[in-house]
Parts: sequence; C-alpha cells; structure tokens
Amino acid sequence: MAISYKPELKYPDYQDLSEQVRFQSTEGKIWFGEQRMLLMQVSAMANFRRELVNSLGIERAKGFFLRLGYQSGLKDAEMARKLRPNSPEFEMFLVGPQLHSLKGMVNAKPIQLEVDQEAGHFYCELEWIDSFEVEACQTELGLMEDPVCWSLVGYACAYSSSFMNREIIIQETSCRGCGDERCIIIGKPAEEWENAADFKRYFQADPIIEELYDLQSQISSLRTNLKKQEGQFYGIGQSPAYRDVCKMIDKAAQGKVSVLLLGETGVGKEVIARSVHLRSERAEQAFVALNCAAIPPELIEAELFGVEKGAYTGANQTRPGRFERASGGTIFLDEVVELTPRAQATLLRVLQESELERVGDSRTRKIDVRVIAATNESLADAVEAGRFRADLYYRLNVFPVQVPPLRERLEDLPLLVEHFLSKFHLQYHKRTLGLSDKALELCLHYTWPGNIRELENVLERGVILTNNNETIVQEALFAVFPKTSDPHGDRLNADGELVQPTDMESTADWVKQIFERNVSLEAVEEQLMRRAMELAQQNVSQAARMLGLSRPALAYRLKKIGILNDGGAD
Repeated sequence: MAISYKPELKYPDYQDLSEQVRFQSTEGKIWFGEQRMLLMQVSAMANFRRELVNSLGIERAKGFFLRLGYQSGLKDAEMARKLRPNSPEFEMFLVGPQLHSLKGMVNAKPIQLEVDQEAGHFYCELEWIDSFEVEACQTELGLMEDPVCWSLVGYACAYSSSFMNREIIIQETSCRGCGDERCIIIGKPAEEWENAADFKRYFQADPIIEELYDLQSQISSLRTNLKKQEGQFYGIGQSPAYRDVCKMIDKAAQGKVSVLLLGETGVGKEVIARSVHLRSERAEQAFVALNCAAIPPELIEAELFGVEKGAYTGANQTRPGRFERASGGTIFLDEVVELTPRAQATLLRVLQESELERVGDSRTRKIDVRVIAATNESLADAVEAGRFRADLYYRLNVFPVQVPPLRERLEDLPLLVEHFLSKFHLQYHKRTLGLSDKALELCLHYTWPGNIRELENVLERGVILTNNNETIVQEALFAVFPKTSDPHGDRLNADGELVQPTDMESTADWVKQIFERNVSLEAVEEQLMRRAMELAQQNVSQAARMLGLSRPALAYRLKKIGILNDGGAD
C-alpha cells in the first residue's frame, strides 16, 4: 500500500531506538543493538577528510566516504525491519532518518516521502539540517564546488535500496557545503536518474595511482604468496600458539619420524596431519586417514593390514589394508588409543620392521609408510591403566605435538569465521553480511568445548537461518544460548540518560515483582495506559499504536477508567 508523508505528521517516538544504545564503560564498548559503535569528535573526522582529499583527490575521497556510509546504511536497514515489523511502511522507513539524528550526524526533515514496497514505488525529498559533513568541510576545506554530504548520501542509498529491495539512488541537489542555502536530497529508483551509471562508479573501489601502486601491489602480493606457500597447508591461524605448532611441524615434516598429535577433539588434528604429509617428500604419494574408534574391534586388523580370502567368515575376497594402500606415503591413525591389544602388537611390528602380514596370510610384505597418530586423551595414562602398550607408546611418541584448543587461540577466531562463512556461502548459494559485532563478541567470550568443529557447525547454522544480505545475529548461532562472561552494560533510557546495571536488574523480572506485590491486572493495565498517554502527549491514536491496540479499543478503556472524556485528542 502506498504511503505518502504529510508535513503535519510527527516523527514516530525515538524510544525504541534509544533503548538499543548500551554503554559498557568498564569494557570500553558502546553497543547499538548488536553493532559496536564509536563516539568520535567531528573535528577528528574533519581532519581525516582533509587528509584523504589531499592524499587521494576529491573524487577518490568522495567514493571512499560514499562506500563508508553505504555499509552503515545496510546494517541500519536490517535493524529497521526488526524494530518496527508491524508498523506502517512510513514509520518503518523513518528509522533511517531518525538514526541519522540519534547518531548526531544530521537532522533529517522529510519534505515529501512516497513509499510502496509492494509496487516498488519510491520517491523522497528531505532537507538535511546541521550536517556534520558540512561542518567538517567548512572547518578544514572551506566551500567546495559540489555537494559534500558524501557518507550521508551513501548511507541513504544503501538504507533505501535495502528497505525497498531494489536499487535506489539518493543524490544531493543542493548543499550548504558548496554555498547553497539548504541541503536537499532527492531519492528515486536508479533507472529514473540520467546520471545513474556515473554515480554508481563511486561505489566501486579504484586504484590510487594506477601504474606505480599497481606494480608495488604486485611485488607485495608475490612476497605474501611466498610466505603463504611455506605454511599454506596448516589451516587457518596466526596466533603465537598456533604458529609455534606450525614451526614444530615444519621441522618434522621433511623426515620420516613418526608424529604424535595430542589435543582435544575438534582442534584440527587431521588438518595438521595432512600438512605434515604435504610438506614432506611424500606429498605426491597417498595420504590415508583412518579413525580407529570407527572400526569394529574384530575388523580393525583386517582394515589396517589387509585380509586374504577365506581368512574368516565374510572374507569373500582378498584386499589390501590401509597400510598397503598408503605405501610410499603417509597413514594417519586417529584415536589410536582405541586399537585392540592384538592390533597394537601388529602395529608395533610394522613400525619396527617396516613389514606386515595380511590376516589369514603367511607372506610378509615390505612397506614404506610414515605413521602419524593422534589421540584426544593421554596415552601415558592409558599405558599406566594397562590399555595401551608401553613399547608402542614410546615408538609413537618420538615427536609429540600438542595442538592448542580454540579457547587458547581466540585471536584466530575472526580468521576462522571468515573462512567458514566463505565456505557455507558457496555451499548454500547465499551471501550474508557476516557476524554482527555482538555475535562476534559472544563467540570471543565462549569457551568452545567442541573447538573448531563446533565453530564450523555453529556458523553453518547461522548461515542457514540468516537471509541474504542480512547480518548473522546471536540467536541464529546457538540453539541453546551459551553462558559467557559478558557483563551487562549501562543503557540509555527514553530521556537519553544512562541507566546503571543495578537499575536494570531491579526491573529485570518485573512480572515476578507484580505477582509478589499482589498487583491486579486492572492496575497494571491502567498504569500502562496512563504512561502511554503521557509519552504520546495525550494523543490517543499514537498511544494506541504504542500499546498495539486500535484507537477505538484504547478510547473505550480510557473512558472506562475516567482518563478520557468524549472530546479526547486524536
């Protein structure tokens, strides 16, 4: 349904927006919903703009700020849909201009606004009053030849396009920053602008100084690629703990020494085992992986060392085992502690003599295999408990490597998140905007008992539950919300004042307090209606919207308790 703005209509109340602002002063963080925010002096931004204009030129600086604003607009459009899902399109759209004001960027005053999502019709004309970008330019650059509200325009383009689900272009037709009396913007679908193609080029990143910097970039890229080739097989990670593991593996990879990988489940032991193989002289030969816990005990020997036809019931054909298939290459034995005593004895002989016999065969076969074993429990404890052979333990424990759990290398978590999101975007043919700042904060405070495997599963769930071009929020990641050490922060009340955590805690369980104080339902309803009328300045229609009621329904209740006379405000 088409909705047009009437100048006499008031902006919707800001309370639902201001309640999203939360200060964690002791943590050094400010939140708006799930996005982390910054408070920054306009003078600092003005100085930054001047530096960019002087370094890049006006056109490239303009493109930079347009793209900067565009990213912010995408995030806020998503929030608008969530904050006012049942409101008229007009009120839902005005979240963007209201957020511009709430953030101290500009006072946006609608002149004409036509919104019809169903038909795809959009037209807006707004006046921007007290733009921070005009102030920044006047302070550092003086009057410009063209409009200067670059990041505000980028924000408006992204916000409107996301809201309408079609490409909307907002342009500044007059600007105080270039000597005009007012800052006026007009927005309409891209195809209705004659200069749409030229304008859209600002949203494409371009090189700074093509020839010189392109050459410098190529040299830098070649150096980076050389470094990556040295450790490209080790998975994702740059934390000191993980790099130490990679350095140890590098020293062992070139030889034939047996490697024992120790660490909790899900830390990526098989990835590192493949790294050892790929970094060794055996890289062109086979890499064979086997989870010893996944094979029935009565079949483990046949699976590892091969079997002759008729060796036991069900052995209908002769087949080589994993060791023979890995000959010349590497075999990875995960959960090696689960091997049966007989299989342990046979494995010890293979390691010592480099030969094996298939089950049911008397012929000895020579093999050349590098063994990499892994376990998520202590082999030393298993030896002491009599579950694992001491001589085999000493044979495997030549070069032990402890792989750190994810909670000890949280510096790598953003890199891992980026890697898995790219993977699942391709797998599910969709593109999200990544984790919200709050979701990332939650991940960084979580202990990850399942390590990288759990992180991968959590991110897959997040991608599945999140629509295209939306941010993955906390609720999409975990079916059961995890406990973290994230403290509650101060919040803003409706008057823009900070509310201390103790104040928030006192109202956290207000329903329980109502029952404990024996407050009647009628009394609760009356207080809610009185408060809504106060906030709406005695406007019944606006108070009804706040309470989710129709105007006649609220008017009836107000008359019943004597708050409203027959001549009540509309």
